[in-house]
Amino acid sequence: MSTATAELLDRAIEQEISIRPLQPTIGAEISGVDLSQRLSPAQRDAIRAAILKYKVVFFRDQSLNNEQHAAFAAEFGPLYTHPSTTRNEKIAPIHRIAAEDTARYEKKLHRDVRRGDEYHSDTSWRLVPTWGAVLRAVNLPEVGGDTIWVDANLAYEGLSDDLKARLEGLYVTHDFREALTSAGHEYPVVAHPVVRTHRETGQKILWVNLTQKPQILGVELAESRDLLDEILRQYKRPEFQVRFSWRPGSVAFWDNRAAVHYAVRNYGDFPRLLERILIADEPLYADL
Repeated sequence: MSTATAELLDRAIEQEISIRPLQPTIGAEISGVDLSQRLSPAQRDAIRAAILKYKVVFFRDQSLNNEQHAAFAAEFGPLYTHPSTTRNEKIAPIHRIAAEDTARYEKKLHRDVRRGDEYHSDTSWRLVPTWGAVLRAVNLPEVGGDTIWVDANLAYEGLSDDLKARLEGLYVTHDFREALTSAGHEYPVVAHPVVRTHRETGQKILWVNLTQKPQILGVELAESRDLLDEILRQYKRPEFQVRFSWRPGSVAFWDNRAAVHYAVRNYGDFPRLLERILIADEPLYADL
C-alpha cells in the first residue's frame, strides 16, 4: 500500500472515524460517521483509503433513505444504472436485490451453476466494470442471509507457482447476454484477464465470475474446467474470506475490482431485500 494511502488511514483517527479490521486483509467496520450527512473531504478520503486496504467496509446503525444512499455513493464517483434495474421513479441507479427476484433469476439464468458456487463480481460483463458498490439493508430475516466477500488478491497469492504460471496471460469470458437480451439490450461477450492488476494498489487479482458462463480462452475445454475448479476452490477457502451478518441499518461498501462475493441463501421464503447502488469506473477504453 502506498505511503499516501497509509497516511489517509492515519488521518481517519483524527477525523473521529474508527476503523476496526475484521480479518487481516479483507473486511473492516467503520464507525464514527453518519452516512446520511454530507462527508467532509477528509472523511471521504479516509473511507476510500480503507476500501483500498480492506476491499470491503461495513457501517452499522445507519438510517438512510434513497436520496441519502445515492448521495453517499455519489461522493465516490458517477452512479451507474444497471440495465436490468427496475426503475426507481426518483433514483434510477437504485437496484433491488430481492429474494424473490434472485430466486427467479437463478432458476432462469444460472441453470448451469451449482448452488454454493455463485461467486461473482458485479458488472464484470462490461468492457469497463463498475469499481464500487454500496449495498443497504432494507428488509432482513431474523437470522441468516449473510454475505461473503473474498480477497481476490489473497486467492491469487495462495495459488501454487505452477498454477500462477499457467494462468498468466489467459483471458476468461463474462457472458451476460441472456439477461441483457431479456431486458431489451444487446452487448457482446467480454473477456477479461484471469489475473488482473489492480491499478491503484498494484495487487494481482484472481478475477472470475462463476455466474456468467466462464470459459478460459486459449486452452482445451477440459483444462478450462480444471482451472476454473481450482479458482473456485481458492474463493471458498475461509482464510481468504470475510462473512458479514446483516442487521437493520447495515451498509456494505466494496471495491468490485478487488473482491468477489457470494450471498448465503439460508433464510427460506423470507422476502429479504437489500438495495444496491453501483459506482462507475473511469472509462479506460471507451465510454461503454
